[in-house]
Amino acid sequence: MKIKTNKINSANAQIEAEIPKSMIDENVEKIAKKLTKTASVQGFRKGKVPANVIKKQYGERLIQDAESEALREVLNRGLDELKIAMNALIGEPNITKFNKDTDKIEVSVTIATRPEINLENYKEMVPEFQKPVISDEDVEKRLEKIADAQGKFVDLKEQRAAQNGDSAIIDFEGSIDGELFEGGAAKEFALVLGSGQFIPGFEEQVVGMNIGEEKVVKVKFPESYGSEKLAGKDAEFKVKLHNIQEKAKVEIDDAFATKMLAGQDDKSLENLKSQVKKQLEYEALSKLYNDELKPTLLETFVAKMQFDLPEFVVEQEIDVALNRKASMMSEEEIQELRENADKLQELRETFRDDAQRSVRATFIIDALATAEKVRVDENEVMQTIYYEAMQMGQDPRVAYDNYKNAGYLPAIQMSMVEDKVLTQILNSKIEA
Repeated sequence: MKIKTNKINSANAQIEAEIPKSMIDENVEKIAKKLTKTASVQGFRKGKVPANVIKKQYGERLIQDAESEALREVLNRGLDELKIAMNALIGEPNITKFNKDTDKIEVSVTIATRPEINLENYKEMVPEFQKPVISDEDVEKRLEKIADAQGKFVDLKEQRAAQNGDSAIIDFEGSIDGELFEGGAAKEFALVLGSGQFIPGFEEQVVGMNIGEEKVVKVKFPESYGSEKLAGKDAEFKVKLHNIQEKAKVEIDDAFATKMLAGQDDKSLENLKSQVKKQLEYEALSKLYNDELKPTLLETFVAKMQFDLPEFVVEQEIDVALNRKASMMSEEEIQELRENADKLQELRETFRDDAQRSVRATFIIDALATAEKVRVDENEVMQTIYYEAMQMGQDPRVAYDNYKNAGYLPAIQMSMVEDKVLTQILNSKIEA
């Protein structure tokens, strides 16, 4: 068997071979001989089936198995010549050529290996930065917001018109062109004015009403409204205001702190302020990381860390982008691409730069995770999905199973690894 290898670059290589027919014949004989010991053929005792009977019964399958055996030999010998270990391969070897002739088979196999990334100076690429500063005023504003959320609505002490922040107790009845519509009426509904709970324009027209007053509120449903019957339609609501409640002010004092810090040893107002400040610092740092530092740092790594990419991985990324684009195209546009190979290739090439950046970033994060000893196991992924599902009022187990069945868990895990490793790297550069 003739073999020729070509190491295209540090991540891609090609193995070409000529497999003589004699080698396939030898493999057929060898496989048939093995089958004589295990095959069950009617009329023969097990282990006593002649080889010629085996070849007659399993004919084409024997040839396919013999060719597969020869391909494995091609790969093993090619990797030996290239000095590449089998476990260094990424993905399955790609057979790009398999031409059968009367006396030989011409084969071409493309392989890809994990890129070698030089991380020697990666910490020098990370800029130092100041930790966000939280002022006493920021803490007071957050405490006021927390206190406001704890406040309860009570009847007005002095009569006045409804204003933003009030809870207006109303009856309403909606109609379009004089006809009532389903879900458009309620009795003694508590509507917090300014909350944006109702469609735009409704709450604004309730502001200024007095207890006992009736009014026709005219609004237009948004074009994007969930119901097709109502979307974009002009509507009228007969509104009667029964009562106005205002939110009782909650004092920010030791009693408030005691309530908020239930279960803690130190229930002082100073401790509450300290904890609120820490939370604000965490939120500000997270926002700085996610909005600015992490995207910029990853782009820096991608720009400065140059290495060869496995071509088939880039092509797969292009396929994903192309399929995403196709899902937004009309049937006519898709048909045009099917009929015009040049145009399809031209469209594919528009995704290449982004695909290469994405693949490069993925390998960089993987290498950095190893360097920083960052791991995210399946249990951590499950906990994250469970927590987010509970926050949204969903069944955590169902949410996890849906992600798993859709094949999204690896992508979620990779995203968590990226977040964790970049956070760890940035944490080392915070200036006090």
